[in-house]
Amino acid sequence: MALHLLKLCVGPSSIEELEARIAHYRAEAVRLGQEPETVHVTRMFPKRAAAIAGGGSIYWVMKGTLTCRQSIRAIEPVTGSDGIDRCRLVLDPAVTPVSPRPCRPFQGWRYLEAADAPADLDRASAGEVAEMPESLRRELVALGLI
Repeated sequence: MALHLLKLCVGPSSIEELEARIAHYRAEAVRLGQEPETVHVTRMFPKRAAAIAGGGSIYWVMKGTLTCRQSIRAIEPVTGSDGIDRCRLVLDPAVTPVSPRPCRPFQGWRYLEAADAPADLDRASAGEVAEMPESLRRELVALGLI
């Protein structure tokens, strides 16, 4: 079973904003003649990287709700221009909504066991909930109704 990462999404406050940010950075890379990779750089390198890279995802928390995930393609050590070692997560550009769940704020990232990860939110498994606007899903989660 794969291991996942749980991380606060800083900047985008909705899945649509995250997808727009990814599209913008990929288009900019193409314009500059670079490989259009979707990456996230974080300060700490996960000690359990081998378990994550074998099929794990990064689950994003937006506005106090775990809302979506992206598959992790690779985990690479990098050194910034300031000489500080960092971790570069190469992500699949596709963002998959998941069954929403409240999540308290935290710093950095947390490991998320596969058994504790929320299910993907697709029409077949979630019915009408998948069709709801994200803001409505978020409100219903806050009220404890879904």
